[in-house]
Amino acid sequence: MSSTTPIVSAADVVKTFGDIVALDGVSLEFDQGIVYALLGPNGAGKTTIIRVLTTLLRPDSGTASVAGVDVLADPKTARTRLGLAGQFAAVDDYLTGRENVEMVGRLYGMTSANARRRAGEVLEKIDLSEAADRNVRTYSGGMRRRLDLAASMVGRPQVLFLDEPTTGVDPRSRLDIWALIKELIDAGTTILLTTQYLDEADQIADRIGVIDRGKLVADGTANELKAKLGGDVIDLHLQADDCAAGLRVVAEIAGEDPSFDADLNMLTIPARDGVNTLMETARRLDENQIVPLDIALRKPTLDEVFMAYTGHTAEEVAKAPKNGGRGRRGRRTE
Repeated sequence: MSSTTPIVSAADVVKTFGDIVALDGVSLEFDQGIVYALLGPNGAGKTTIIRVLTTLLRPDSGTASVAGVDVLADPKTARTRLGLAGQFAAVDDYLTGRENVEMVGRLYGMTSANARRRAGEVLEKIDLSEAADRNVRTYSGGMRRRLDLAASMVGRPQVLFLDEPTTGVDPRSRLDIWALIKELIDAGTTILLTTQYLDEADQIADRIGVIDRGKLVADGTANELKAKLGGDVIDLHLQADDCAAGLRVVAEIAGEDPSFDADLNMLTIPARDGVNTLMETARRLDENQIVPLDIALRKPTLDEVFMAYTGHTAEEVAKAPKNGGRGRRGRRTE
């Protein structure tokens, strides 16, 4: 495969479930050796596109390839080049951790000896060697999640698909998974992950796609996506009694009504001229005898990017029930 050929590619992928459009012409592609994060509200189509790319679901139309293999024309070969860890740990509670990983190795066509050797390697990498010979029913949620990741790595996939890999795990396990993802990238694996955590995408993703209502609505690095919102912004924290006057002053500077968080008494305006806008804001506040509790110049957050493209904040998405994609037929379309 040429270095200029995208390792993952999807073009005009459409998938419907009855009258529900899960994917509405999704096109995306990215090069090998990176983490590509896919963000979107519940029911946006994140899991559906992963299922298409990993040969688990055939689309109504469109094309898709992974590691140079057409996943629709040759799914058997495609499966030898990819790994998948879904939203829920697909492990057998009544087998040991080692037996679970060995079983996946055998499904990849490994001999018994090779599957056992490879299981030992990935269990050590995922920091589960000490618990490897315990039944999985004794594992914590974080351990089960890490075991599922180990199983997805056993076949040395060129591309690893991780569907919300850190959802439901404790903060320590989350950091461990981040570290593992970075190790895998350093070793040459390419990763596509979905996540509800914007800080996760900001920390570990080289590129980010935003999907909403079955369409890819934005794509780029975190900095590129933030820059599309117009550059720097100013946060202005005021005393409650100063908010009305402060709103008037900053609206004159920005040429538009500021964003206002009434709970925090916080105004946010675009800083089109960067630090000069900040200095002008401070000067105008002083002229009007308004003393801010805090004033800061910053880049837009990924949450603001998410809100701009989807109409939802990440916090709203995280609190939403996981049935946002259900329609009259009761099928999930996420």
